Amino acid sequence: MNQTSSIGAERLQRRMARGAAFLGSEVAIVCGAMSWVSERNLVAAISNAGGFGLIACGAMTPELLDREIAATKLLTDKPFGVNLITMHPALFDLIDVCTRHAVGHVVLAGGLPPTGSIDKIKADGAKLICFAPALSLAKKLIRSGVDALVVEGMEAGGHIGPVSTSVLAQEILPEVADKVPVFVAGGIGRGEAIAAYLDMGAAGVQLGTRFVCATESIAHANFKKAFLRASARDAVASVQLDSRLPVIPVRALKNAGAELFTAKQREVALSLDEGKVAMLEAQLQIEHYWAGALRRAVIDGDVEHGSVMAGQSVGMVTKEEPAAEIIASLMDEAAAALAQRAA
Repeated sequence: MNQTSSIGAERLQRRMARGAAFLGSEVAIVCGAMSWVSERNLVAAISNAGGFGLIACGAMTPELLDREIAATKLLTDKPFGVNLITMHPALFDLIDVCTRHAVGHVVLAGGLPPTGSIDKIKADGAKLICFAPALSLAKKLIRSGVDALVVEGMEAGGHIGPVSTSVLAQEILPEVADKVPVFVAGGIGRGEAIAAYLDMGAAGVQLGTRFVCATESIAHANFKKAFLRASARDAVASVQLDSRLPVIPVRALKNAGAELFTAKQREVALSLDEGKVAMLEAQLQIEHYWAGALRRAVIDGDVEHGSVMAGQSVGMVTKEEPAAEIIASLMDEAAAALAQRAA
């Protein structure tokens, strides 16, 4: 390693030190929780490679999550976390499962933490990470006792908000990065972007799309091929059909599945109109739809009628390679970017 690259690597290590210490990992790169993809094999591979894997609980029952955590522990002795969806009807039972397994980090996604959930997660020493889609919510979550935040922009795959990563990072990092570790996510595909967000005060980053084509990912070959063929403009956000039914947009590759989701929204909106379902049940029906559509694509390989959730960084996924090589490439790129600034 020459002097310039050594300087870059040292700078990168210093900037990632806080995030890595918080996670207990070698590097502050979190693999975003992707339902059906972020399971034992990919999670363990990410953690074994020095990053931080997250089990995507999604619609799992407590019994399924219990088995998944136990299976992941057999594949790695490194730290990993669990991502839980706030609207899951068995949320508190899922938290109990995490507590029994002494999971060190729990991520709550999909909305503000329900009453009692923060205290329950933290009661036995687990660290709680939440998503902050706006500065006001970031401050509210910190006041509530959240230990770290993820700032995720609309470029991400899966459920998204309306604001871009770069704008959210500029708005939130200067205000709260000194209070809790903040991990930036959404549209990150190369190390140069990681370096930029670290320079802005981020403690680390979260990437999902970049890891879908990891060798260890169990995603169907058809799912991976769809990623390898896609460009940024192929990853589009779903459209909300009925303003009375607040559907969080989902970013996925364009296919016939988008039309199926439009039909599902019509069906659920009609049930809402007729009083057959309450609002929460309607939202859960939409969530279960996505879980099923995603499974069809990830597990069964139906990339035409299933949901191929992908972020706009999908164009930077160019080959199938081990998770360790993906992390090494990202770190090399980030170090080189920081070295150039030192020159």
